[in-house]
Amino acid sequence: MGEVSETYAGWTFLTSHARVLAAIAEDNHIRIRDIAARCRLTERAVQKIISDLEEDGYLTHTREGRTNVYRIEPGTILRHPAEAGMTVQALLSALAHHDAQRDGQPRR
Repeated sequence: MGEVSETYAGWTFLTSHARVLAAIAEDNHIRIRDIAARCRLTERAVQKIISDLEEDGYLTHTREGRTNVYRIEPGTILRHPAEAGMTVQALLSALAHHDAQRDGQPRR
């Protein structure tokens, strides 16, 4: 997802839930502390978001030693009726494509 920009006050197009999911998609061994820093959220907020995502079936985790390993359920359909039929994988693919173009990487 690249470098984190300066703190931004105001509304944005992506929700915190989408940002957390994208951070996990990039590194499924990422620590809550690192997600919080990347997404400009508190660790408590990230814990709540992860709990929300797990509760609704978008994400699961297992423990490996002292760390969590996350697994995104890519076929899960997004919740809002306006995105009817769109999967988590489609959303994450769009975000990854954007990041690759921004970072000058070849298109996937």
